[in-house]
Amino acid sequence: MFLLGGLFVVQANANHEEKAECIWKNTAYEYFCDTCGCGGNGGSMGFGTGLNNNFVGLRYIGQKYRSRDGIFDNSSWINENFNTVQAWGKLPVGKRVLVNALLPYHSHNRKFSDNTEQTINGIGDATVLAYYNVLRQTPDSIISIKPEHALQIGGGVKLPTGSFDVANIEGSVNPSFQLGTGSWDYILAANYGITHRNWGLSALLNYTIKTENSKNYLFGNQWNVALNTYKTYYVSPSVSLTPQVGLGGEFFDENQEFNLAVPDTGGEVYFARMGLEANYNRYALGISSMLPISQNLNKGKVEVKNRVSLYLNINL
Repeated sequence: MFLLGGLFVVQANANHEEKAECIWKNTAYEYFCDTCGCGGNGGSMGFGTGLNNNFVGLRYIGQKYRSRDGIFDNSSWINENFNTVQAWGKLPVGKRVLVNALLPYHSHNRKFSDNTEQTINGIGDATVLAYYNVLRQTPDSIISIKPEHALQIGGGVKLPTGSFDVANIEGSVNPSFQLGTGSWDYILAANYGITHRNWGLSALLNYTIKTENSKNYLFGNQWNVALNTYKTYYVSPSVSLTPQVGLGGEFFDENQEFNLAVPDTGGEVYFARMGLEANYNRYALGISSMLPISQNLNKGKVEVKNRVSLYLNINL
């Protein structure tokens, strides 16, 4: 499933007596498992966020799509709503390794042109990622004079803990109305960030390698790129606000079934993103929204309308 690269923030303690700590703010936009995110991993809303390297929390992700109910250009539209609540966390393992883990619960529904509805609920596909800090610098003052750089490289796996029901892909060109992909998928990831004073810029490049599930269905491999900028404002020694703006892209290969290409699958979509994170002591509250700028998904037979994310973390 804009899913942006790692960010840096400069954080002073309440008395401004200690040196600032430059922390990798992992808002990496690992994108959804396919066009609409049936696997519900971190997705384009990110695998992690927060001011500390160690956190646990809950996140809600809402997505709105519409897809053609059939293979023809004049087939009626289906309005689809993907709702996900994730339990997630980010833990350091030693000084240079970070581990992200996510377990989603989905509640999806779609409404057909005859006003009938279909709903599915249940656990989605869990995801585990590990990053290695190839480049990590720490400033020598509360406000560093020189820009600071960081580079993380890693990978992970998406487990088939969510169900994949073949019946859900019959009669529709959108195979993503599922709780999971039913497959083991593998993710390669690289995040780069640069920060100067309270400004930051980040970039990422990710590639997801997907495998065939037990129903002989294979979602296409996926590229994800993103660029993000942000600025942190310190309202008080214990409160900070970080608005963010950015761009992202998702690129999907065609799906396959029984080793044959599935018509009207694959494509690309470009997003603009806006977000805001508020921090108070150990608590982080964030909201973000993604709007499509340009898209060609499933040869125009699937359209993304918007995505929104809301999370609350406790920094450990």
